[in-house]
Amino acid sequence: MTTPPGAARLRIGAGLSLSGEHARFGTQALRGLEVWKSGDDGIELVVEDDRSDPRTLEATLRALAKRCDVLLGPYSTRLARHAGDVAADLDLLIWNHGGSGDDVEAAHPGHVVSVLTPAGRYAEPFVRLLAGEGTLRHLCVVHGRGGFGRQVAAGAELTAHRLGLHVVRLGPGAPLPAEAGWALLCAGSFEEDVETVRRARALPMPPGAVCSVAAGVRGFGEAVDEPHGVYGVGQWSPGSGSEPELGITEPDFLAGYRSRTGTLPDYPAVQAAATAVIATHCVRLAGAVTRDALWQAAVELETTTLFGAFKIAPDTGTQLGHRAVLVRWGADGPVAVRGRRRPES
Repeated sequence: MTTPPGAARLRIGAGLSLSGEHARFGTQALRGLEVWKSGDDGIELVVEDDRSDPRTLEATLRALAKRCDVLLGPYSTRLARHAGDVAADLDLLIWNHGGSGDDVEAAHPGHVVSVLTPAGRYAEPFVRLLAGEGTLRHLCVVHGRGGFGRQVAAGAELTAHRLGLHVVRLGPGAPLPAEAGWALLCAGSFEEDVETVRRARALPMPPGAVCSVAAGVRGFGEAVDEPHGVYGVGQWSPGSGSEPELGITEPDFLAGYRSRTGTLPDYPAVQAAATAVIATHCVRLAGAVTRDALWQAAVELETTTLFGAFKIAPDTGTQLGHRAVLVRWGADGPVAVRGRRRPES
């Protein structure tokens, strides 16, 4: 990837899951990138379907690297892990918008720049809400089969202990607490979270508060009955950010996304667009598209986009500035929680 900026249209390549297990969110990422690109005639966007498959993703990224100036990673922690390996093998830079696993963000310093709050910090806003309210002191954390869920659960456990909550960690499908007065946090795949929430709410004594990573996206409302009162945690929610220093504003992005899809976006769309904003800004700052130049520009950058704050650890590329967002489902869908609120199920 050696095309000098300004010589031609900047070519941005991305491997995204447009089919397979992660198609729900890979497609949203594509739509987000399309909204972003519509405001810049100097960009050529090249997107290939990785089919939610690591082998296909690897082949896709290797092919894109030969004809693109900047590479964006895939959606999902599992696929982003493979993308980091490819970046290190080819000695190039991947802009990670879709994999928040702690190990993914820190695995290849100098080769991966991450914009996402790491998985280990995902649960902080919900755990802090519980501790601040003081009504529910027992937290049950259920993780899914993948590494992402285990990392979210580990971070939740550490935060809960630090704040004086009693916490129990359970694996997929484990029996849930039978007593009253507990709160639930689940972190797995979308399908795993939906099943855990259903089981919990069907108990004779259901949890006094429910929070799910899956509830951070709008599809949750179609997957469960009566989502009202459920908390979700994710990377972004409408109104959760501030006026951006770089790139498209939230109102313009929402309008552009709605005109294409008829719906509001979830955070996979916004984080992809924000990553493209940051990556292209770093190209302009660096005056080059080489790995070293882009890495240095990213390390020195501290800014905000419609997605929120951006600042990476200079030794790893792990995201430091961005914070996870807590939402609560109401009559009109998920709404960002902006202060203490008594947890309700």
